[in-house]
Amino acid sequence: MASPMRSLLTDLSRYVRCFHVFLAKSTEHQTMKQFVEQQLPGLLASTGSGKSAFNILSVGGGAGEIDLQIISAVQASYPGVAINNEVIEPSADQILKYKERVAATSNLDNVKFTWHEETANEYESRMKAEKKSQKWDFIHMIQMLYYVKDIPAIIRYFHSLLAAQAKLLIILVSDDLCTYVSSANIKGILDSVGLKYKVYELPSHMDITCCFTEGDNDGELLLDFLTETYEFSKTAPPELKHQVLEELRKPGCSENRNGKVIFNNSMSVIMIEP
Repeated sequence: MASPMRSLLTDLSRYVRCFHVFLAKSTEHQTMKQFVEQQLPGLLASTGSGKSAFNILSVGGGAGEIDLQIISAVQASYPGVAINNEVIEPSADQILKYKERVAATSNLDNVKFTWHEETANEYESRMKAEKKSQKWDFIHMIQMLYYVKDIPAIIRYFHSLLAAQAKLLIILVSDDLCTYVSSANIKGILDSVGLKYKVYELPSHMDITCCFTEGDNDGELLLDFLTETYEFSKTAPPELKHQVLEELRKPGCSENRNGKVIFNNSMSVIMIEP
């Protein structure tokens, strides 16, 4: 009898292994870096004007690869300004990798880092218990809203922490994909509460061919990541596994290129005003 299915987030070490396979097979980080380098400085042009310090809150910062790109963009926009970068990240392993990345990176003398090993909800609960309400110049939530139970509430909370002229950035998969919470859901939430925002599309794709090879280790980890399920191949009922694999092959999700199954994991950047 198969083990019961459970969330991938119940095993953070496996989640990190899945995420590394995802990054290796996907163009996601390259696409994000291009956006951060080419477009983000312009979007933050007025955010830190006249300030002696720039406060950044990274919600779900992972191992810090994109965070350090963001910090570099802020440094370029506001040379010499002190940067306070606080990170909310539930995985101790990811925080360790983040700290190692910081230690190996030059030009961070003007940046103070603080890490909080907790989820976004745990951070909110702790801040409210401690009656703290620090304001931030830039808050970013990159590919993390899939793991939040009450998305409208978490968006409202972090939006309430924005300083004047500040921005809240959300990146997640685009409207037309077959898994996850999508940008369409988020735009609906923002419209319902009357928040102003702009959307920028980031094309990205991922080779998921290995998912269709029985027993392929990378394929099993990638399926875990795509379904957010721990050991999906081993615990899912056969009919559900078949259904998911069929869904992933459909034209709305993937295309066949030279015998490879290329999944469309294009993303939307949603920039929300205070």
